[in-house]
Amino acid sequence: MAKWQGRSLKKPSGGRIWARRMKRKREMGREFIEPKLGPTKHVKIRTLGGNIKSSVLSTDVANVMDPKTGGAKKVKILTVVENPADPHFVRRNVLTRGAIIETELGKARVMSRPGQSGTVDAVLLEAKPVKAEKPAEKPAAPGKKS
Repeated sequence: MAKWQGRSLKKPSGGRIWARRMKRKREMGREFIEPKLGPTKHVKIRTLGGNIKSSVLSTDVANVMDPKTGGAKKVKILTVVENPADPHFVRRNVLTRGAIIETELGKARVMSRPGQSGTVDAVLLEAKPVKAEKPAEKPAAPGKKS
């Protein structure tokens, strides 16, 4: 079903506003497509004027920028930790602007609108501590038993 984004036909008092004109096609909207966590899938949407808008249906990667270094990396998204838009989006792993996601680098906040821009761009909030790797132990010399 189509969504209409025109002026309401109700007064603040609850009375009816008599429309001076009909609804216009330019006032139409569309249903929210939930960009979810999963294998990458995109859909192209025709917009007003014949332009094309790329929308994310699902993705598992994000472009994460580290504000300390100024560099950006393409990293895997592990899960959605928090979403101020709707607490139920966390359970369903829905990616929206402002959502806090857990990535391989740490927690990051989504700064793009994946349903409209076609990408997930995020800014790193908390970096995961880097574990120092232990040096590999040397194998025992052949012939010696310990």
